[in-house]
Amino acid sequence: MTSSPPKSRLIVAITGATGVVYAVRLLEVLRATTHIETHLIISEAGIMSLQQEVNLKKKQVDALADVVYNVKDVGAAIASGSFQTMGMIVAPCSMKTLASVAHGLSENLISRSADVTLKERRRLVLMVRETPFNLAHLRNMTAVTEMGGIIFPPLPSFYQHPASIAEMVDHSIGRVLDLFHIAHQLTPEWRGLSTP
Repeated sequence: MTSSPPKSRLIVAITGATGVVYAVRLLEVLRATTHIETHLIISEAGIMSLQQEVNLKKKQVDALADVVYNVKDVGAAIASGSFQTMGMIVAPCSMKTLASVAHGLSENLISRSADVTLKERRRLVLMVRETPFNLAHLRNMTAVTEMGGIIFPPLPSFYQHPASIAEMVDHSIGRVLDLFHIAHQLTPEWRGLSTP
């Protein structure tokens, strides 16, 4: 009898910025995979955004993840570098969370896990959501980038002629999954411009 290989762990965090639909879709896609184990954290403001934007309760989103943590539990497994993960995606990432990560504050489990992800040289993707950016936002993005994080504003692309908001969301999620080399069917690979 052969045992299946262990699943790769991926941390997903939801903060209070607009755009929680990205996290919900990400969790739905990852739930359908057989090799990814999701570890979810939702901030208190993130819970409010779930109710406001997608009319979902926390327990409904929790059900999409394999493991769920309380945002105040800074002693959780994912707060340690010895807990092996592929990395972390913050979707969406508020400017408050961005600032906390940029300055290494580790004030809750989200920013602590992001700090651990950076110190262990794992992939950290922040789907930052705010517009327009002020200078503090831009400097915090630069700081996180210099530390090895990836700033990924979920901006829609139009070259594939999306027919719905869902297709635009899928495109952004597909691009994030590409950063972790996770196979998906959300968006086709660009094959270059077609000739007339």
